[in-house]
Formats: sequence, C-alpha cells, structure tokens
Amino acid sequence: MHGVLHTRRTFLKLAGATVITGAGLTSYAFGIEPRFRLVTTFYRLTPPGWPAGAKRLRVAVVADIHACEPWMPLSRVEQIVEVTNRLEPDLICLLGDYVPGMRHFRTGIVPPPEWAKALADLSAPLGVFAVLGNHDWWNDVDAVRAAFAVNKIPLLENDAGLIQPKEAPPFWLAGLGDQMARIQTPNGSRGADDLPGTLAPVKDDTNPVILLAHEPDIFPEVPDRVSLTICGHTHGGQVSLPFIGRPIAPSRYGERYAYGHIVEDGRHLIVSGGLGCLGIPVRFGVPPEIVVIDIGELSGGGSVAI
Repeated sequence: MHGVLHTRRTFLKLAGATVITGAGLTSYAFGIEPRFRLVTTFYRLTPPGWPAGAKRLRVAVVADIHACEPWMPLSRVEQIVEVTNRLEPDLICLLGDYVPGMRHFRTGIVPPPEWAKALADLSAPLGVFAVLGNHDWWNDVDAVRAAFAVNKIPLLENDAGLIQPKEAPPFWLAGLGDQMARIQTPNGSRGADDLPGTLAPVKDDTNPVILLAHEPDIFPEVPDRVSLTICGHTHGGQVSLPFIGRPIAPSRYGERYAYGHIVEDGRHLIVSGGLGCLGIPVRFGVPPEIVVIDIGELSGGGSVAI
C-alpha cells in the first residue's frame, strides 16, 4: 500500500509541476517574449557575386513591426530604432508590415505618422530603404506610403538603384512589390510584385544585387544574378518547439523558408523572424529580432540578447 501511495503522490507532484510549468511557459510566451525580449541575430557571409576581399558591408534588417498597443507601442519602436543605430550599420532595410496584424488582442493602433517619424531617426551612411508588406496593403497602403514620403524614407516598389559606397564596391539594391497585395483586376486579384521589372534597371553584369522582398515565397524564382535575397513576413512561425519545429509557417512552402539563412543551388536567402506579432500576441522560441548581415566576412552567425 505504501508503494501505491508513494506512486500516487509522485504522480500528483509531477502533474502539479507540469501544470505550473505549462502556466509559466504560457505566461512567458504571451507576456514576456513578444513584448519585452529583443535580440540581435548576426549572419556573416560572402554570397556568390560579391567581390573577393571587399570591405565589409553591414546591413541591418528591421521587419514586421506591426505597431499597436500594447504589444508594439511607440516606445518599443523607438527602442528598436535606438538599438539598430547602435549596431552602426552601413545600410538599413525595412521589410514591410508596419501596421497591426491582430484584430482581437490589441487595445489601440499606433498611427502611421507616429511610427514613421520614429523610423526616420534610423541612421546609416548608405541610407534607409523600405518595402511594403501584405498588411500594409490590406489596411491603408496610401497612409503608409504618405508616412514614408513625409519622413523621406525611400520605398522600393519593383525598382532598383545602384549604391556606391566610398570605400566598398558598388552594389544594386532592389525592392520587390508585395506578393500578397490583392490588387483587383477583371480576372481576380493579384500581387503587386514584378520581379523582371524590379531587376530591369540592373544594366551591368558585374555589380552584385541585394533583393528586398517581404515574403520569401518568391525565392525559387530569383535568378542567380541576385547575390542575396532578404525577407520577413513569416515571423519565424512565432512559435518554435523543441523536437517539433514550427507548427505554423505562413508560406506555401511550409518550413522551407520559415526562418534563417537558406542556401539553395548556390543562391542565398535570409529570412528575419521579425519584431511584432500576427494573429495572437504569442512568441516562443522565436524572440523579436533585429537582423545584422555582415557581407564580405567569413561565414558564421549568432544571437545576442539586448
């Protein structure tokens, strides 16, 4: 009998601990990681087409802000700007979805003029450039465009320009229109993306190309001419569980392009886990991140909590 009671007590203790642990993890996933954690994730690579021995180019990536109360208030956006500037990037890329991505878990929005004014404090010698995301299109794309225009942050929509650093080789920076824009046509809806049109201004065969695109699903269509594609959108699934992976990955390719540095057929893609939340305010194992890409150094990477 004593053994049976001991077994029951052990079971009850384990069950209680599981409930407490589960409650703690749930509180962390809903209350701590999405709102208060912020990490900087570093990648170091020399993609194909990048000149050998070239001076390092540091690119900072800010993706999927989804500004709203209480999860991404203006003060949080300002913190992200401050941390990004401290990283001393040569170039800053904003990868879309600046507006809220939640309907039922927010207490208010941060209007585009406010978050755009905060983003205008981003500073890099080669400039700050942005693309639009699907939620920007689905909410009020004209207001988002106007906010960027007032704050003199260039939007790249199916366009490319040559960047010429003083001490590094020139490169093309291209920005793709959003692939999920839902533009209405007589034959249904379509995206705003035009990959051939985006790369049309690239007139030479020598200077490398960096392509910015909100969604990574375009990657199989990206030609070898592009040295590096940088995307957001997936939020890294927002949840990544040990031994299970990402239960949800908002891509028609599942986890294939959900997160991180992906190399296929010699072509390089980096997908940011982003900063805000989509659907519900939960993150677990995928903390909000600013991505830093050092191009022209030895391969490697890592993550630093801020």
